[in-house]
Amino acid sequence: MTDHFRYDLLTQHALRGVVRSVLTEAAKKNDLPGDHHFYISFDTQAEGVRMSERLRAQYPEQMTIILQHQFWDLIVNEQGFEVGLSFGGIPEKLGIPFEAVSGFFDPSVQFGLQFEEVTEGEERQSPANAEDTPVKKKSVTPPLVASVSAPARQAAAAAAEVKPEPEPNPHKPTGTGGEVVPLDRFRKKK
Repeated sequence: MTDHFRYDLLTQHALRGVVRSVLTEAAKKNDLPGDHHFYISFDTQAEGVRMSERLRAQYPEQMTIILQHQFWDLIVNEQGFEVGLSFGGIPEKLGIPFEAVSGFFDPSVQFGLQFEEVTEGEERQSPANAEDTPVKKKSVTPPLVASVSAPARQAAAAAAEVKPEPEPNPHKPTGTGGEVVPLDRFRKKK
């Protein structure tokens, strides 16, 4: 069966809209409210990514940034965002199109999204089973941490593995937390 509507592309576009909305709100306030902070993974080779050659050499495929306390000049538009961060004491300005984003995680509320690499130019056939899926998933590599604290590094490693282990918070009620849900879970299986 052929998916003429390309629900996979429509879903990813809508979910990237969530990332755009959250970053737009943060840019308006020039801060992140409460305990919110974001781990954003992206494909450094994607079209439109702007970063220094030093960082590109260090992270030739994937990079994860953390927006928490020390970021500046967050500018968001329909296509992507720009942000200033410091890496090893050196200030850098990054430009990241939303199409390059492969993962988004806010550990303060255990919310995360993981995006897949899909091709727009061809009709997608529904696979007979999940192993035949023509969609290639991007892998997430260990993150680049803009903060030097050990808890931030542990949290970044957890986010990169998309299996975060939250630290207990005595001020937060316990209960079922959120989880990162791969888009494959919503695909119709035969």
